[in-house]
Amino acid sequence: MYKVDLNSDLGESFGVYRIGMDAEILRFVTSANIACGFHAGDPLIMEETVRAAKEAGTAVGAHPGFPGPAGFGRRNMACTPQEVKAYVKYQLGALDAFVRAEGLTLQHCKPHGALYNMAAADRALADAVAEAIADVDSRIILLGLANSKMIEAGREAGLRTASEVFADRAYQADGSLVSRKLPGAVIHDTEEAIARTVRMVKEGVVTAVTGETVPITADSVCVHGDNPSALAFVKSIRDCLEAEGIALAPLAEIV
Repeated sequence: MYKVDLNSDLGESFGVYRIGMDAEILRFVTSANIACGFHAGDPLIMEETVRAAKEAGTAVGAHPGFPGPAGFGRRNMACTPQEVKAYVKYQLGALDAFVRAEGLTLQHCKPHGALYNMAAADRALADAVAEAIADVDSRIILLGLANSKMIEAGREAGLRTASEVFADRAYQADGSLVSRKLPGAVIHDTEEAIARTVRMVKEGVVTAVTGETVPITADSVCVHGDNPSALAFVKSIRDCLEAEGIALAPLAEIV
């Protein structure tokens, strides 16, 4: 039987500023990546989102990023591996306090934005992320880009790893994501995105923008839910996956 996790980045509001449709999205995903206060989120939002995930029965993971809220954590920062390791530890500890207070266990850790992309390609940064997780709790699953340095680093650190794919993003021939700065980086056609996702899960391949067929492992599919059309997409992709005989389950039941 085919089985896959659906994850979404949540808890990214701050104070009176609201981002995303967390309550609605939590009904359709199996794992939630919750911002830890560096790129987005704050203590009240973290607490609120963890509680909402608990009510929805959705597994909780940490979504640590660079300390750059003005750029929403999407700007590259010249941080040393030592700094990155400390940043990830700090954010894991912050979210874990709210998770434990609700009687839950932190299932996974997925870096955010620029940290995610940089660690996917830079082994030293990938090692820093993996070592931080292992130091805090080696039971936490490292969720990272399929075929990336993060997956390699996580395995070598003795962690369970989960390979993530993106339903609405274009891929390069080396398995990396096409930069959002380039045209065609985001796939807006719902049917095309869903068909690509089903193929990644069932066949283990994706077609690159240059036409090559790229091998890929799909343990988890990232779906975005920060606008009404995205919510409709999340509903559609869940329905289509189930119609294709693909069971949905949290990461802890897959890897």
